[in-house]
Amino acid sequence: MKLVAPKPFTFKAGKRAVLLLHGFTGTTADVRMLGRFLQKEGYTCYAPLYRGHGVPPEELVQYSPEDWWEDVEAAYAHLQSEGYDEIAVCGLSLGGVFSLKLGFSKPVKGIVTMCAPVRPKTEEAIKKGFLKYSREYKLLEKKAMDQIKKEVASLEETSMDALYKLRGLMDEVRTDLDLIYAPSFVVQARHDEMIDTESATIIYDSIETDDKEIKWYENSTHVITLGDEKEQLHNDILLFLNELDWSN
Repeated sequence: MKLVAPKPFTFKAGKRAVLLLHGFTGTTADVRMLGRFLQKEGYTCYAPLYRGHGVPPEELVQYSPEDWWEDVEAAYAHLQSEGYDEIAVCGLSLGGVFSLKLGFSKPVKGIVTMCAPVRPKTEEAIKKGFLKYSREYKLLEKKAMDQIKKEVASLEETSMDALYKLRGLMDEVRTDLDLIYAPSFVVQARHDEMIDTESATIIYDSIETDDKEIKWYENSTHVITLGDEKEQLHNDILLFLNELDWSN
């Protein structure tokens, strides 16, 4: 059984653009409801799909954070080519890390990070999360349990270089957080099972802008965009975006 991979999406509305970035092993489906909500409020939203995502895990490990950063840069350039010269960025998990990286490498109107790790629990946690994703993907493919165990074991023995490079990306971004002057909203789920939640405090304390806020969502887990508090999250992000200094 072949699963159909989610695709990038563009939800057009006004001249204010928001780049929506999904997480590691996630897809554009994780930010789709947020995109539709913001579109109704007048924001044009674009979400790229990183290479190797939404497809079998064997394909994912063929790519690295460098490839996914290229995808993010290409998405930013795409919005510019479509005539959007004021772009805010909003990212979940790895997408939040990329949002911060955009914040010190490109002009952005504002930054929203959601459950973004700049300090992983352990490299083993990254691997564990990837193998969990692999099992779940293969279950959706309706493969037999014996076959799933065999394929996941094979993946575990495969080079995990791409996964461990995520640690290097987090270290790099954390080092340069003080180069961020754009208004920033740091979102963190209190019951985040995937990352070291201290990351949120590190981000908030380290970014240089005075125009920053942090909010903890007391009843949410890592994929906060699909959780019980998503409607509150949508409204909080909208409030933040509406207060940015847009020229149009």
